[in-house]
Amino acid sequence: MTDPLIRWREYAASAVLLDGFHALKHALRFGAEVPVAVTTDRRAALALAEELAGDVRETLAVLLTEVPERTYAGLVPRLHPTGVAALAVRPSREARLEALARLPRTAPVVVLDNPRNLGNAGAVIRLAAGFGATGVVTTGTLDPWHPTVVRGGAGLHFATAVERLDVDELPPGPLFALDPEGEDIRGTELPDDAVLAFGSERSGLSAEVRARADRLLRLPMRPQVSSYNLATSVAMTLYHWSATGGAPAA
Repeated sequence: MTDPLIRWREYAASAVLLDGFHALKHALRFGAEVPVAVTTDRRAALALAEELAGDVRETLAVLLTEVPERTYAGLVPRLHPTGVAALAVRPSREARLEALARLPRTAPVVVLDNPRNLGNAGAVIRLAAGFGATGVVTTGTLDPWHPTVVRGGAGLHFATAVERLDVDELPPGPLFALDPEGEDIRGTELPDDAVLAFGSERSGLSAEVRARADRLLRLPMRPQVSSYNLATSVAMTLYHWSATGGAPAA
């Protein structure tokens, strides 16, 4: 059996860090190729799998190699309570772009327009995966595959198409942009091929996305409340889509 540290070094530069048991569990469930996985306590990790993820328990039994805590600490930016870490092969960009561009779609694409907060981006990807969204696209400089985003997304990057694009490269479909000046979303039925755009936490929608939008929509909000958290806004919008015709896959 190949030394896991040798395999880790072999893949580390190009692979996706799966930080924690739940990120590894989700990645495996959605078909990720995982060449190496380590844990500080193999027995505890497999017991957790027995309790929470019986469907991938046997796969984990083959994958997981126990390493000293000091070794584990040298592989990750910060220790995870579950003491589990793995590397996964990132899906090809071509495959992600194909998934985003494919028509007809059965679920919207979420666009985060120039987001700033890595944790918020991860939370949105987790939401999008839960609702069965086609994908999550970011514009701007934030890397949606950054380890902190993957950690916030609990490994669910592998359950939806995640990509960074310029505004002029956004997927096809009617673009609905969320904005305080828009129409009340409750009067609109969102189609399955919708592209749902959300502005950055600091400055809202960019001029480029606003100009491309087919419609501006607003979420219901009590007067004098400034705004919702980005992930909350995405959750409310995806729920509205699911309640007016769309639905997560069974």
